[in-house]
Amino acid sequence: MNILLTGANGYIGQRLLPLLVQAGHQVTCLVRDARRVTMPEAVRQQVRVVQGDLLRPDSLVDLPLDVEAAYYLVHSMSGHDKDFFRLEQESAHNFAQYLNRTTARQVVYLSGIANDRALSVHLRSRKAVEKVLRKQARAPLTVLRASIIIGSGSASFEIIRDLVEKLPVMVTPRWLNSRCQPLGIRDVMHYLLAVLDNPACQGRSFDVGGPDVLTYRQMLLELARIRGYRRYIFTVPVLTPRLSSWWLYLVTSTTFSLAQSLVESLRNDTIVDPARSIEAVVPHACMPYRAAVELAYQRIEQNEVVSSWSDALSSGVMPPAYMDHIQLPRHGILQDCRRLRFRRDPEAVRRNVWQIGGQRGWYKVDWLWRVRGLLDKLVGGVGLRRGRRSPTDLRAGDPLDFWRVLVADRAARRLLLYAEMKLPGEAWLQFQILPNDDGTHTLEQLAVFRPRGLAGRLYWYSLVPFHAVIFRGMVENIVEYDGPTARALPTPPPPQPEHST
Repeated sequence: MNILLTGANGYIGQRLLPLLVQAGHQVTCLVRDARRVTMPEAVRQQVRVVQGDLLRPDSLVDLPLDVEAAYYLVHSMSGHDKDFFRLEQESAHNFAQYLNRTTARQVVYLSGIANDRALSVHLRSRKAVEKVLRKQARAPLTVLRASIIIGSGSASFEIIRDLVEKLPVMVTPRWLNSRCQPLGIRDVMHYLLAVLDNPACQGRSFDVGGPDVLTYRQMLLELARIRGYRRYIFTVPVLTPRLSSWWLYLVTSTTFSLAQSLVESLRNDTIVDPARSIEAVVPHACMPYRAAVELAYQRIEQNEVVSSWSDALSSGVMPPAYMDHIQLPRHGILQDCRRLRFRRDPEAVRRNVWQIGGQRGWYKVDWLWRVRGLLDKLVGGVGLRRGRRSPTDLRAGDPLDFWRVLVADRAARRLLLYAEMKLPGEAWLQFQILPNDDGTHTLEQLAVFRPRGLAGRLYWYSLVPFHAVIFRGMVENIVEYDGPTARALPTPPPPQPEHST
């Protein structure tokens, strides 16, 4: 079948794409920016990438029409814009209008369980999108309404993990007593594939959940038992939704808008309604919560995290066209350039560059980086807690602490990062290993800042004394890290940082 996959860059879409290809389907990925799409080399020949913005109908005019089925995986838990509800429905409307011009005979939509009467704005939005797709798309709609999803890199799992691993004692709000049926990401994938082109599923909505009915408190304590931690949880009635959101935001790696959305949604029980259960149509033994958690940790420990909630641009402050920032600006900038010539294997140095941030740290005065991350959190930024998708691998689009990877070119040994922290301007950080004529190599580390007005310039110059320590130490330590042969060449004094406008 020819399958249209929206949300191909998201947590679910990145995992579903190779499975669709393995099942023998041709897949068309509809994305806003084709440069952002990453996929295993093994699936590229069966994948077509097309650009279109579902909020801009004119961008959908020339999209392919040979579509037999479509997955609608477009929604944002991080959106807290006042127009969020309307924009979600507008996106679904434009999608339906495009799909009606194709040969599609089924639409599959992944939603959330919404059986309570007083729903959060995000669960209400999910139901509203269902209504738009059901009424306006000619192709029959299949809806999978999932409870909380547990898997390596999922927002829910990472938040639970953060809370348990970082807090021996937790003072928590009342929503911790809400009930859910946690569902492993592997089971979500199973259902998404099982309903495709299944006549018994067309035109119907199903609730999907795991075998365990747990409160969020029970989920936290069970994860603690699995990891061998002793944790104490006290529930108090005085934490309002807004205070709860700030508490979750400051303690975990989530953004404030995502924390706010989760707190609002977690007030609702997400329990499968037996009358809507998918079990009668697609029988499947889902993993218990414990097994889903253990599998998630196994993937993390083996560096096999396929996708993460933080891959989405809504996990930071990046504009949708962030790939436009790949070219470093040349005018109106301030910069700090450090170069160090070395003898050691350039691949060893490249590996050090590729492992920057996350658990490895930033190679010089890590505590200052952590302070900067905390300050960023306090003013509503992403902070350092997002970490990395993998401790050793980087690809374009990855989050990296409070940076976003723009270029990760192994062949050219070039890594380019763009800052997602709160700044009075824009910032880039580039590492590149360059060959020399005598067989040695040079590591060039370039920090570029484009200030926004006087505040931006004052910000940069106030940090110059710190740059002298941090940036010089970084380039030296990246070259010398981990190995007796990591010996830099005796060279003339390194050039002074360039501060140009």
